[in-house]
Amino acid sequence: MWIVCADLEGVFVPEVWINFAKKTGIDALKLTTRDIKDYDELMRYRLKILDEHNLKIQDIQGVIATMKPLEGALEFTRWLRRVTRFAIVSDTFVEFAKPLMEQLENPFLLCHSLEIDATGRVVDYKLRQPDPKRRTVEAFQSLKYKVLAFGDSYNDIPMVESADVGILYCPPDNVVRDYPQFPVARNLSELKALIEKYVCE
Repeated sequence: MWIVCADLEGVFVPEVWINFAKKTGIDALKLTTRDIKDYDELMRYRLKILDEHNLKIQDIQGVIATMKPLEGALEFTRWLRRVTRFAIVSDTFVEFAKPLMEQLENPFLLCHSLEIDATGRVVDYKLRQPDPKRRTVEAFQSLKYKVLAFGDSYNDIPMVESADVGILYCPPDNVVRDYPQFPVARNLSELKALIEKYVCE
């Protein structure tokens, strides 16, 4: 039996931080896990910028409320649910995800959380567990599932590497260059064909 583990941002929904950067005009917030491999380094950098500009959780959530899933994402997640078991394994946060998940008809999501003070300041972030993407795959494998995993960024590599089948979906050139061993899907049609090759056989 198979289960598909998928990234969220850049795969099914736009990148939250990039959209927030565009809205606020703060280009420094455009950096994502496509650019910086160390997730803690990236998040500490983001929290510092939020403080420097006195930006609160309400400001971020206001931008998220205007966002829509990427073209074809809802239909694709519906198809995945029909043909197999499906989990989104993301480095987003509970405080970000709800409006986007509702637009995708609430697929199963594993993600992190934020520590927010009474003023709405984002004080810190809390990982669901260390090395969460790899350990999610290993947990499903311990339940005797075969795992097919796909994502687009450096933070997805532990999940893609540990899966029985790993795929890069619409990755930037630097990720492809660093991990040439993985097949690459450049659109949802190519991704569907790869998944069908394994999961739907």
